[in-house]
Amino acid sequence: MFDNLTSAFGKALEKLRGQKKLTEENIQEGLKAVRQALLEADVHFKVAKDFVARVREKAVGLDLIHKVDPGHQFIKLFQDELTDLMGPESVPLPHASSGPTIVMMAGLQGSGKTTTCAKLAQFLRKRKKKRPLLVAADLQRPAAVDQLQALGKQLGIDVYAEGTDKRPPEVCKRGIEHAKKIGHDFVILDPAGRLHIDDDLMRELEQIA
Repeated sequence: MFDNLTSAFGKALEKLRGQKKLTEENIQEGLKAVRQALLEADVHFKVAKDFVARVREKAVGLDLIHKVDPGHQFIKLFQDELTDLMGPESVPLPHASSGPTIVMMAGLQGSGKTTTCAKLAQFLRKRKKKRPLLVAADLQRPAAVDQLQALGKQLGIDVYAEGTDKRPPEVCKRGIEHAKKIGHDFVILDPAGRLHIDDDLMRELEQIA
């Protein structure tokens, strides 16, 4: 999402180059680019719409700071709104008082969930000095297990995997038991991506949880 937003901010700055003030007309293209970037990142339509509307309301007629480029002030408005949207303070990742901490990654199909699991595991190992275990529970998507195993090998992260003929809730349960035996302090479960209209996959997620 942030790569797309960076590109959108660049378009906004280009459009506002040389402008003396922010108007409904000269910010329109930048607003559109940012809204599109949010939608492409699977941000809910209403959230994206309201976000852009708040920036528009604050931008039009804004009293510009002397010697500060209007484009940069426009981007600052976006940054402030984005901070408010995501939360102004960083929240530490909670962990279990005993036994491994279980993290179940949920996301839409094709949203990059498996890659995010691997990145989280790498963050925990490198930055937090933890010993994470990745559990390959996406048995719906072809080669999903292979993908997670390849990422684990590349990053030096252990991966627990079984055959694709198994049931994901059972794989997750055995993966957690394996983590306890081996001494992993974090377990990251990677179930299949899903859509809210897929009742079977939603029930599967409930069983895993």
